[in-house]
Amino acid sequence: MNEKEIAEIRRRFRADRGNINHIRGCCVGSEKQILSEFDQSLAFLTEDETEKIMAILKKCFSGYIGRNLVDIEFSTKQVLESEEHKMLTDIRISSLSNDEAVHKLYERIISSIEMEGNYIILLATDRYDVPSYGVDGEKREESEEVFSYFVCAVCPIKTSKSLLGFYVSGNPFRAITADTVVAMPELGFMFPTFDNRTANIYKALYYVKDTEADYSEFVERVFNSEITPMPADLQKQTFNSILESTVSDRCNLHIVKTLHNQINDMIEVHKEQKEEEPLLMDREKLSEILSAGGVDQAGIEAFEKKFSEDMGDKQQISPRSIIETGSFKLKTPDVVIKVNPKRTDLVKTRVIDGEKYILISAEEEVEVNGVIINID
Repeated sequence: MNEKEIAEIRRRFRADRGNINHIRGCCVGSEKQILSEFDQSLAFLTEDETEKIMAILKKCFSGYIGRNLVDIEFSTKQVLESEEHKMLTDIRISSLSNDEAVHKLYERIISSIEMEGNYIILLATDRYDVPSYGVDGEKREESEEVFSYFVCAVCPIKTSKSLLGFYVSGNPFRAITADTVVAMPELGFMFPTFDNRTANIYKALYYVKDTEADYSEFVERVFNSEITPMPADLQKQTFNSILESTVSDRCNLHIVKTLHNQINDMIEVHKEQKEEEPLLMDREKLSEILSAGGVDQAGIEAFEKKFSEDMGDKQQISPRSIIETGSFKLKTPDVVIKVNPKRTDLVKTRVIDGEKYILISAEEEVEVNGVIINID
């Protein structure tokens, strides 16, 4: 799914917009046992309670594509024959009423994740009358398709602290006892995806809050995917390791600056042009950037070979997993230098009298601990 399609579905998660009329799920204990189950109509909840549930479900569509949100693909054989795809399809078609399929999903999730304390598996289904538009761009009165899908969110249960409350009238101070609170989801998914504004049963949209967390077993148990998405932070660590080990002595400041600047420019252009498809980078594109930065052919070949070994030939990386768009940082064991990412030209490296230096152009005023100093 692209950003526009995700945004269209996100807008559904309001009490006055979507067709979500009930939720289903279970509470799981720390010993991987189901403590309780629920199947509740939203009609019996207050507007505030309903909006809070919508906010939890909506969170499964947040973050960056390629980092927090990843398309999981099913093969044709899986769609036709597999247990996992049949399970997801049965849950979708039955609008969560197929007990056997729902409990299979519970079992697969519970067996595949480790989470401190109790947590909730929350399911909700929606039917979206997809609006259509004429050639003149005007919205038509009748929709041509109803997109049905369900969302699954895995939410930790946290215990709030006992606090001292203050009330304006009456007894001003009162102890507020500790209570259990449903936190925002750590992971979740949507099935099927909404590609080209229609249902794509060959994909699910997978969400993870913590880009360092590895939920590969969850992906394997629930989707049985041939390609397990690598956590975004692990992508960054692996890419940096590949770069350092293959480019080796060739890895200088110029190469890293070129990599940072070109990727940053690509992100800005992609945003300005309002491209619908997410910006992802493969091995070939990264090789082009490294070549522009001065890496010779031997270094490029070594990089491509190591990339295939460590990340796979088909691995695509979000550019935000390679660079931090808002910062450019140089670090030694004793010094950290932060530079405006658009002014990397101010930084150079030199060897002077046999010693290595980082040089920063300082034509404008220089401030040290709040004091403007002169450079003599």
